[in-house]
Amino acid sequence: MATLVTGCMDNRSAHELEIVHQLLTSKLFADVDEYELSCLVAEAEEVRHGAGTQLAEERGQLHEFLILLNGRVRIVRSGSGNSEIFHKVMDAPAFMGEIAILSNLPNMMTVTTVGDTVGLHISEEGFWRLMATCPSLRSVILRELSFRTRGVAAMNSQQEKLATLGTMTAGLLHELNNPGAAAKRAASQLRENLNRLHVLARSFSERGHTAAQRACLTSLQERVLSFKGSGCMDSLQQADAEEAMGTWMEEHALDDAWSVAPTLVSSGLVPNDLQCLSGVFLDATLQEPIHWLEATASSMQQVSLVEESVSRVHDLAMAAKNYVHEGQGGTQTVFINESLHSTLVILKHKMRGKDIHVDKHFGANLPPLTCVCSGLNQIWTNLLDNAIDAVAAGGHIRVRTWQEKDDVLVGIGDDGPGIPQEDQERIFDPFFTTKPAGVGTGMGLGIVQRIADLYHGQLTLQSSPGDTEFIVRIPVGGCSKT
Repeated sequence: MATLVTGCMDNRSAHELEIVHQLLTSKLFADVDEYELSCLVAEAEEVRHGAGTQLAEERGQLHEFLILLNGRVRIVRSGSGNSEIFHKVMDAPAFMGEIAILSNLPNMMTVTTVGDTVGLHISEEGFWRLMATCPSLRSVILRELSFRTRGVAAMNSQQEKLATLGTMTAGLLHELNNPGAAAKRAASQLRENLNRLHVLARSFSERGHTAAQRACLTSLQERVLSFKGSGCMDSLQQADAEEAMGTWMEEHALDDAWSVAPTLVSSGLVPNDLQCLSGVFLDATLQEPIHWLEATASSMQQVSLVEESVSRVHDLAMAAKNYVHEGQGGTQTVFINESLHSTLVILKHKMRGKDIHVDKHFGANLPPLTCVCSGLNQIWTNLLDNAIDAVAAGGHIRVRTWQEKDDVLVGIGDDGPGIPQEDQERIFDPFFTTKPAGVGTGMGLGIVQRIADLYHGQLTLQSSPGDTEFIVRIPVGGCSKT
């Protein structure tokens, strides 16, 4: 067992006695023995700083234990971009640096002086000597460490939730914009078509039709209205069909032949279908029935587009609902494939932006998980978000699910550059990140590990250049939080 450093109270100067007395009468060090405070002052170097001096840098290494005797400091933790997620002004007396030294992790905050300050700087070696030989000082430092660690953990969890919410919101806004814009365009086209049909109907009523004309036009109109769009033509077939339709219309002296032809072709009509019209209408009067058919066909196509857009919005809303409410309201049944699908929908905009291909291999008949803890979608979001960042434009991400005995497994992989071997052992450590400064917080995988632990699950990594995969293993019967 280490013993107290001897001689700490020998040959103390009046100034050192004043510092010891200042610390001893402070609330922070009230429980520390005077002898140990004398040892602390003996180990320290008193340093004065002017306003705006940076005492510690976020994500930098801090090898000193700092005690603020006089003045105040500003403590800042940054988020994405230039945003601040934590900002606090701390007055003397206070100490800092114990978390970085004890955990051997980069410093979590930027500390800058506000006005002139006086502080004690203790080297890392001196800090360890004090921790080994001064039990009452050690208790005070560890007590404060415990308090701060809980605060940091709560902050990390909240920041990760906010980051996940931001990712989800951005995804929804991008995804909702597309069907919303499509539905708006379709509604505008429907309004135009209705006006055209009204004008044509009035012209028909004034001019009148023969029985043969009505029969032919009615038959074609019913075909257009009942067309379901089964069977898709490739680009070459579409172009050939439109060229044939346009040529037929030009031969019958129809205006706007090449703008009308695509709509009629998309409704399943071919030139031979229009022969009955040319047989009962003169070329001079053929324009109106052709435009009537085109307006009818266009209206049906726009209605289908509105239906598809509304269906897409509904799917997005359901995905968001499943994403947000998963794990809320007590015990719930979670289907892994549906949970993954909802997260993929939310992140689709990011993958589309990089033209990323997603290969999905969802296992059939996977047993549902009945759980009282939430966060599965947070696991998928973090792992998929990392994969999206890792792959190059046009890259591939694979998502697979399967069952092994009583466990459900999820694999999320990518063909990015991989994670270096020397980083793989630290990849789940808090604040460790391989991303450039300002891009990654290093919290994501730590949170993923913590959530997997809540499910009594396991998180493993397999990585080599061009093939990285995180595998999440969750026991079917042991996921409930205890």
